[in-house]
Amino acid sequence: MDPDTKKSVLRMIPYGIYVLTAKNASGDVAAATVNWVTQSSFDPPLVIVAVKADSGALQLIGESGHFALNFLGKGQQGQAFAFFKPANAEAGTINGEAYHDGTTGMPILDAAPASVECKLAEIVARGDHHIVIGEVVDAHVPTAIEGRPDEAGLHMNELGDNVFYGG
Repeated sequence: MDPDTKKSVLRMIPYGIYVLTAKNASGDVAAATVNWVTQSSFDPPLVIVAVKADSGALQLIGESGHFALNFLGKGQQGQAFAFFKPANAEAGTINGEAYHDGTTGMPILDAAPASVECKLAEIVARGDHHIVIGEVVDAHVPTAIEGRPDEAGLHMNELGDNVFYGG
């Protein structure tokens, strides 16, 4: 297989941009920009997210048994870039972004136009990212979404000409 062709083809998959958050019983917080996310079941409502195998986020998901996906909206490129670096939680913020605890205790970004809280269903350990399957146990939309919900989110191609993932 030609590696450049493979990379080009796999980069054609559209990606939304999310901030995954988790917190353990000791209060340790992890947050990371993620984009390999999809819904995999209606009943029960399941989402799948790929999380870097050696990340603190994956460790805290395993410890807490929960995680949150904070959906980023149009114009929130700054928030996406803020979570490309390790999480620093202090005084009600993570990497400078205000948050509050959701119903499961997971951090919900105040500026996120939508979020879901998930109970860990399974981790499939394969490759350099592990597949985390979560059952959606709560959903939040602080302000009504105008228009089609699938057009309200921030997408990978909106992060700039030099930002790619996949391949």
